[in-house]
Amino acid sequence: MIEKDTIRLLRECDAGAKMGISSLEDTMQFTLSEPLKNILEQSRRQHLKISREINDQLERFEDEGKEPPMIAEIMSKIKANFKLVTEKTDHAAADLITDGCNMGIKSLSKYLNQYAAADEYSKDITKKLISEEEQLSDKLREFL
Repeated sequence: MIEKDTIRLLRECDAGAKMGISSLEDTMQFTLSEPLKNILEQSRRQHLKISREINDQLERFEDEGKEPPMIAEIMSKIKANFKLVTEKTDHAAADLITDGCNMGIKSLSKYLNQYAAADEYSKDITKKLISEEEQLSDKLREFL
């Protein structure tokens, strides 16, 4: 049971980290202030670092991980493009990313509870990803 929950939790973290990286990269394509770009780039680097940790653990279990649901990725891209093309402001970008952070925190917390038998290292990775989302959301408040 521990191994199954561990793999399942890592898969969900993998999908969540990939979704976060994709959303950050999509948003950074638009003209934003330098302070906001720096915050988003710093978070993207942290997401990539955590993603590598997740993938290292998944490799231990000979698992390929999980891609974010395609519909979620498509809808995220559409929402980002629409919102940032029409508004083109730091406020719009911060609002969009904050919503993504909140969804990530909610779903990762749910999976952390759902896969309670996962090993402690995988739980710690999940908590690290949740913490990164919380910190990013906090930093973006000044742009809302």
